[in-house]
Amino acid sequence: MIIPGILEKNWEDIEGKLEILKKFSKTAHIDFIDGKFASNTTFLDSKPFQKYSNELFLEAHLMVDNPLEYLESLATAGFRRFLGHIEKMPDITEFVARGQLIGEVGLAVDLETNIDKISVPFDDLDEILLMGVKAGASGQPFQPQVLNKIKKLREVTFIPIEVDGGVNDKTILDIKKAGADRFIATSFLFQKGDPAKNYQSLLKLTNLE
Repeated sequence: MIIPGILEKNWEDIEGKLEILKKFSKTAHIDFIDGKFASNTTFLDSKPFQKYSNELFLEAHLMVDNPLEYLESLATAGFRRFLGHIEKMPDITEFVARGQLIGEVGLAVDLETNIDKISVPFDDLDEILLMGVKAGASGQPFQPQVLNKIKKLREVTFIPIEVDGGVNDKTILDIKKAGADRFIATSFLFQKGDPAKNYQSLLKLTNLE
C-alpha cells in the first residue's frame, strides 16, 4: 500500500494536500511533531481533520513527547490508526492498550533505534513503522541501514511493516524486497510534478495497482 504523507506547519498547506490526495488515495498519513521529539514542529491541532474523516482513513504518526496524551483528541477528530514512537513513550503497554480501544495501533521506531526495544507482543499491534531517515523532517535521503531492520522484523512477525522516509521511485523496490508492505510517500509525491502521477508510478513499480 502506498500512503501519501503530510508534514506541514500550517493548516492551509495540509488542507491543500488533502484536497489533492483524496482524488487518488483513500488513506492519509499525518505527521505530528512537537519540537521535543525532534527540533522540527508541525501543525498539532487535530480538530480540523474531522472535515476529512469520512472521506479518508487518517493515520497519525506521533513524533511527540508522550504520544498517549494525543490519542483521545485524535480519535475525536476521526483518526483511525495511531502510530507512536517508542523513544518518547513512558509506558508502551498502556499506549497500545488505549490505542486498541479506539482504533488501530502501531509502534514507530526511529532510524537508530533497535527493534528489540519493542517491549510488547507483536500480536498486540496492527503494524510497526520503521523510519528510513532520522525522524523529524521530510525530503531526507533514504538510509539503507533500515533494510536490515525490515528483514529482521519480517523474520519474526507477519504484521504489516510500514516504512516512512526516503520512499521514492529509486528506493521503493528495495524496501519492498526487504519485507515491507506499506510505504509512506511524502516529498516524492508533492515536491515535483503531478502528485497523482507520482503516486501511480509507485503503484506500478510495486505491482500494487
